[in-house]
Amino acid sequence: MQIRLREIHLPMRHPFTIALGTTTVQHNLLVELEQDGVIGYGEAAPGLAYTEFTVESMVKALEAVRPQIEAATLTTPPELWEKMLPSLGHNRFALCALDLAAHDLWGKLQGAPVWKLWGLDISKVPDSDYTIGIDAIETMVAKMKEFDGWPIYKIKLGTSDDLAIVRALRRHTDAIFRIDANTSWTPEQTIAYAPELKELGVEFIEQPLLRDNWEGMRRVRAECVLPVIADESCLTEEDVERCAGCFHGINIKLTKAGGLTAGRRMIDAARKHGLQVMVGCMSESSVGISAIAQLLPLLDYVDMDGAVLIAQDIAAGVRLEKGKPIFPNENGNGVQLLPGAFA
Repeated sequence: MQIRLREIHLPMRHPFTIALGTTTVQHNLLVELEQDGVIGYGEAAPGLAYTEFTVESMVKALEAVRPQIEAATLTTPPELWEKMLPSLGHNRFALCALDLAAHDLWGKLQGAPVWKLWGLDISKVPDSDYTIGIDAIETMVAKMKEFDGWPIYKIKLGTSDDLAIVRALRRHTDAIFRIDANTSWTPEQTIAYAPELKELGVEFIEQPLLRDNWEGMRRVRAECVLPVIADESCLTEEDVERCAGCFHGINIKLTKAGGLTAGRRMIDAARKHGLQVMVGCMSESSVGISAIAQLLPLLDYVDMDGAVLIAQDIAAGVRLEKGKPIFPNENGNGVQLLPGAFA
């Protein structure tokens, strides 16, 4: 195989604010793997909560194993993942970009979509939400109206007016709401807010507490009237078992986990522990989003609106029509770079 690495710059459609900060331009890593004249694409997206994982650190990690990658012939992505784990386990973001590219390449070489090679059926899959970042209340309402008609909205919270935000948004839609506090609440706040949030049509609360506050999460799980879903508390397969007594479900981010191979392992582990499963996205292009889509038949919930949140995509692939995933007639993850994407 040959490997090529490229930093991509993705301006956001609007400044995207969560409890941890604001992003106006997302800087991601694009990995291209080529074998027998066929190219697979993968992506990884650094996040505000994981400042040690930058494009530069991912490139450094992958360059260190370039000789191993280029000496290998792709047979199956899990085989490559296992081979690279000892060298890339310290940087799951880099491992993710490589693994997504390997899956896309594998499917293209096999002449079928990845979901089909896994024996899955995409005739019935969950709809995605659309995420509304923190802003002035009137701006958050305007952002929701810009994408009117979606069945589900994910609302980022972590302000002094969190309940007022949800009340205001509810006046403009009958859609399902999901709340993501990004570790900004206390156990007391979470338990106190939940009854009104439930009345306001909220489906669940994602990661209300700091990622290591396990005692607090056990209390929240026992006393909160809404389900709670782990995000920052569940990064890799090793975290799943610990989440079982503290959350009702987990939100898997492929970038943090180490790719599709790791994501499937986490799904299996979650099911063994009776946890619901969601896969979420970072701010990323259709390269990363299309990889997430391969898992859709295995999921209870999905948040794959990353390519909608950016101003201009670099690729075509699985897309969303008001939250409904639309699969292209393409092999692999369904990814094709757009002409002039890097002009």
